[in-house]
Amino acid sequence: MKKFDLTVIGAGAGGYVAAIHAAKSGLKVALVEKGKVGGACFNLGCIPSKIMLEHSKVIQTIRRANEWGIHVPTIDIDFPKLMQRKEVVIQQLLDDIHVFVQNASITFFTGEAKLLQDGVVAVNDEKIQSKHIILATGSKPFVPPFKGIETANYHTTDTIFNITELPKQLTIIGGGVIAVEMAFSLAPFGTKVTILNHSKDILQTEEPEARPIIRQKMHDLGINLVLDFEFQEIRENSIVTSRGNYEYENLLFATGRRANLEIVKDLNLEMDGRFIKVNDEYETSIPNLYAIGDIIGGFQLAHAASAEGIHAVEAILGNKPKPIDQTTVPRCVYTSPEIATFGLLEEEVKEPCIVTTLPLRTNPKALMEGNTEGFIKFIASQDQHEILGACVVGDGATEILNSMLAVKVAGGNADDLSKMIFPHPTVSEHIGDAARAVFWKAIHS
Repeated sequence: MKKFDLTVIGAGAGGYVAAIHAAKSGLKVALVEKGKVGGACFNLGCIPSKIMLEHSKVIQTIRRANEWGIHVPTIDIDFPKLMQRKEVVIQQLLDDIHVFVQNASITFFTGEAKLLQDGVVAVNDEKIQSKHIILATGSKPFVPPFKGIETANYHTTDTIFNITELPKQLTIIGGGVIAVEMAFSLAPFGTKVTILNHSKDILQTEEPEARPIIRQKMHDLGINLVLDFEFQEIRENSIVTSRGNYEYENLLFATGRRANLEIVKDLNLEMDGRFIKVNDEYETSIPNLYAIGDIIGGFQLAHAASAEGIHAVEAILGNKPKPIDQTTVPRCVYTSPEIATFGLLEEEVKEPCIVTTLPLRTNPKALMEGNTEGFIKFIASQDQHEILGACVVGDGATEILNSMLAVKVAGGNADDLSKMIFPHPTVSEHIGDAARAVFWKAIHS
């Protein structure tokens, strides 16, 4: 029986990062994956969706150029070629992961893992023993048990990225990040998109001031947004709601995900609702068994899972890492404009605070780019000017946010951020102004 210091089960964004970090820290590591490396993020989620969004942004850039006076008479879309490019990019990323794993001298097993007793893991017909185990088995799409669902043909995020023909019409059930991003990825190509979300608004986990901007952009793209109703049943090519019937040609459920917990069903692990309960070091109720990523709840984000994996390895190494500060985990929505946030939303702050918001329409670089649909919002404590939260809405927001986040992680406050010299003209120079606004000394407000 082969023996290892650590076995990581699941080679998604959390698992493969944990395995490589452990191996480069001197541990003998096994990595087990029953499907493709990269997990849902690389194969079925964030990477394919962001590639499709990049394609749609090109279409929007061409249309913006026409408005400026750079005329492109026709836009000829070869959708199968675009989807082929998606596959090429994903395969390159997966190949890179295999190289990283190999370079770290990790023993890779392909197959479904089963947990036995005393740190023994069975993979196919082989058994391996490990001092420590990290579970990183991810999640799968959740489809609500609507009346009539058994007769419907529909996509989930596990299948929608396999399409090779541009759909003429798509109805999306859901109003979260995935649903909205999928609408933005296809509507610019001419797909007639309808979003059905029974809640009163979209993106309810995101910055409230960003939602009207995204709703307006959805309207501009011809996306039909239907909110605040009750689902009744699904019939053939029709969804019956309390607000009427909605016909569809193609249907996508973007209604969240559920943890893959089959591997632990017989272990009597302590649970926290639908998720595995872990301590600050991501250790479960069974000693030396750790869990990270979608199976423990919290932010179900690839970069959060990666950070948790590294943290768990540091705990295994005996380095006693400080608990991950959840207010430093960035949340991103890759719409057009993008939304990027970290820390607390204004409505979540329980102490006296100062909130500053600077619109992008007063920023020179944003005006040059035609990127004025957005703002930079900054939340600081009233006494110490501690950075409590921030949000950027605009093109490139997911990159612009990081300078504010870096200052927070380094222990700085609004005073420190206001002293940074940003290059001009850049959209990010508005960050310095947002920090100066804490002292009522913003230049462009």
